[in-house]
Amino acid sequence: MAMIVAGHTLNTQEGVDKITSTDKITSAYFSDSVVQLNAADLHSASISDTNEVYYYGIAKDTVTGSIQFNVSYGNSLGYGGDTGATIDDIKSPTEVVYKHWANLLLSENEVTGGFVISSPGSTSAVASGKDTEIYILNAKRSLMKDRLNKKNWTVVLSGSNTAGSAGATLLHLTDDSNTVAATATPAGPRYNIVSGSQGTAVVTAAVTTYGWFYPDQGTLVFSGAELSASIPGKGAQNTTAVTYNTATMKGFGSAGNSGNVLEGEDYNTALRFINCLKPTGAYLKFRDEEDQTSVSYFCRVRSGESNFSNNPTFVSGSLNEIRHATMKGNPSVYISGVELYDNAGNVVATGKLSTPLKKNFSSEATIKVKLTY
Repeated sequence: MAMIVAGHTLNTQEGVDKITSTDKITSAYFSDSVVQLNAADLHSASISDTNEVYYYGIAKDTVTGSIQFNVSYGNSLGYGGDTGATIDDIKSPTEVVYKHWANLLLSENEVTGGFVISSPGSTSAVASGKDTEIYILNAKRSLMKDRLNKKNWTVVLSGSNTAGSAGATLLHLTDDSNTVAATATPAGPRYNIVSGSQGTAVVTAAVTTYGWFYPDQGTLVFSGAELSASIPGKGAQNTTAVTYNTATMKGFGSAGNSGNVLEGEDYNTALRFINCLKPTGAYLKFRDEEDQTSVSYFCRVRSGESNFSNNPTFVSGSLNEIRHATMKGNPSVYISGVELYDNAGNVVATGKLSTPLKKNFSSEATIKVKLTY
């Protein structure tokens, strides 16, 4: 795009009259510029019953419309979802959720095979093959800006590591982008979710992989089997519907048998994840990230250029002669602003100098115009 200043064409070839730079700007993810949501600040959002069969919202301070994340439960077998009056009369919502995220996040040759998250680790809850159960924590697009900031997030889930028991065992999860290169996917770079905090892994993915983190999508996919193996808690009973923030439902079920093993009705399984964010010590901590592009245009005014004013008081008479004799030969004028135009003559930027810049035939000037977006 041609850029013109004071009638002079700029060379917008990068490195000539134009320099472009991009900075990554991070900020608090949650509304009201909050970085961390503690258990007491976190609540299950009120959404329509038709939506709740697919996902639940995590709200801040119980304020209507303050949804910060959405949580879904997917099961490749359709367990835990309503399949109609007769089994398989309709497609189970949990199967729909699983296949939706598989199509969105996996490459074409992986979709049918599903999410293989747990099995690569040496202490995997899934010995081989895909994870049939997944929990999805999905960011709000309006809060995450360009992406979720890698290395600077922690999810702490609380429950018990003994099935059927109360307790306050904490599971700290983060990504391993600090030490492991990203895996390229159709949904952007992918990192492993491992045990640790703020990008520092305590247990590597080679031992246990709890899930996958997609920063560009603002999505975290957790292995249901790995969560249940770590904190089955009081949620060992998988044949009853989960209720919000109930002591007997704080856990992910028996190890190797997480979520639900039945179908035919909605078991509200996604609430297990939210319930494990409610005990003392649990929290969500995230930052968002955006690319801030700055373009600097160097407007060079040569000695023989821009030495006359377009102010109508500069001239006089029908012939537009210079009004004052002292302005003839080598007049001095003052540049007070710059306008940039595209090649169609449209103004795309206007800037004012903090102090007018003196200009005549004996001087040159370079004015830097910086646009940030």
